[in-house]
Amino acid sequence: MTVTSRPVTAVEAPAKRMTSGTVAESPLDPYTIRRDFPILSTLVHGKPLVYLDSASSSQKPQVVIDALDDFYREYNANVHRGIYEIGERATAAYEEARARVARFVNAPDAHEIVFTRNATEAINLVAYSWGRRNIGQGDAIVLTEMEHHANLVPWQLLVQEKDGDLEFIPITDDGVLRLEVLEVLLRLKPKLVAFTHVSNTLGTINPVREMVEMAHAAGALVLVDGAQAVPHVPVDVQAIGADFYAFSGHKMLGPMGSGVLWSRRELLEEMPPFLAGGEMIREVHLRRSDWNDIPWKFEAGTPDVAAAIGLGVAADYLSGLGMGRVREHERDLVAYALDVLPREVPEIALYGPTAELRGGVVPFNMPGIHPHDVAQVLDRSGVAVRAGHHCTMPLHERLDLPATARASFNVYSTREDIDALVAGLHEVRRVFGN
Repeated sequence: MTVTSRPVTAVEAPAKRMTSGTVAESPLDPYTIRRDFPILSTLVHGKPLVYLDSASSSQKPQVVIDALDDFYREYNANVHRGIYEIGERATAAYEEARARVARFVNAPDAHEIVFTRNATEAINLVAYSWGRRNIGQGDAIVLTEMEHHANLVPWQLLVQEKDGDLEFIPITDDGVLRLEVLEVLLRLKPKLVAFTHVSNTLGTINPVREMVEMAHAAGALVLVDGAQAVPHVPVDVQAIGADFYAFSGHKMLGPMGSGVLWSRRELLEEMPPFLAGGEMIREVHLRRSDWNDIPWKFEAGTPDVAAAIGLGVAADYLSGLGMGRVREHERDLVAYALDVLPREVPEIALYGPTAELRGGVVPFNMPGIHPHDVAQVLDRSGVAVRAGHHCTMPLHERLDLPATARASFNVYSTREDIDALVAGLHEVRRVFGN
């Protein structure tokens, strides 16, 4: 579990814990927070739900649920079209949600926030719009071995079409990127460097600002997949300095079907539309069309208005908690899990870096028991974990693992949830005779 990498800077993760004599923010109280999440009172197989799959999709607080309900009950109408009361109210709420999200990630201009269905669509937007205009024969794109399929497959399709090339930053056995190899790959003068801010499988928090500076010095643009970062660590897109930043709403307490691409205004204005149809146009004639301003140029057709509004509410909810406090809470949970799991279940195999360099994700295996079997037995105890390759098949190949089980945390997670996981793993042992 040792890590051979420099500490993460304040842009990628909050400051270190306060030293004695320094006034620190009070820690999160997950027991109070849990009251905001109706689903956490659910019984599963007659037992309280212990939800440890937040890296897949987070649960939703009542304020987000209410925002969706209010929209459909009180002012359901299309946006940017109707000049009647509820249509104007819907448009105002939709654009206010954009402003809320912009504040949450410190975007300098709300018009740089493009609403998408998820981070996957946001990355595809960049690959199709920017990529097909700027990537040509022999051009290189640099990725990492830990990428989610959403930040790998779109680039595979692009370089296959354009006869370009993909190069990859390898990881150490502890799941930390080897930046010395990135230095070498940058000599190839890649057009784009794209990488995850936080690994969805290992939880590794990458040194995004340092990597952005290295890539820019080599003349490359940078895309950061922030799907696992925005819900868990403070994110300031201006301080990070990337050119594109993508994230999903459903992982940050928001509705499914909501997501964001942030990019610098000048890039968005130069990029052609991703999808064509209504709303993304200014004028349409039989043989030509003129495009709308950003961000609407990239938001063709009727959007999921309710999801966008809910996403704005979720952003405000997290802001109210304080993202530095969120990070400290999850760091405490990870440290506790990395301590108690091997102590109480000595045969368990854990993967990834230390708690200081890790988000709220703990992948593991029980020797001789398939992760799917582990997850099914845990479910009998009400414990929900993910099992499989977590949309990171190349990473699992690198680690020589067919699959893993994964516990992941959020603001509503507690140490008692981890204790329930330990008890569930004892039941796994009993069922399989270990």
